[in-house]
Amino acid sequence: MGATLIKTAAEGSRTAGCEWLHVDFEEHLRPFYFDACGFRRTAAGLIAL
Repeated sequence: MGATLIKTAAEGSRTAGCEWLHVDFEEHLRPFYFDACGFRRTAAGLIAL
């Protein structure tokens, strides 16, 4: 069910003209987002506001 939700969000975002879909997650969810949903590791930076 969760992977289907991510797929739907990705399709809707793509249709809306978005180029990227970003996710933040806790370490124990890494297999779900990378393996089940197809997210890829990236180098990124973050500033807490």
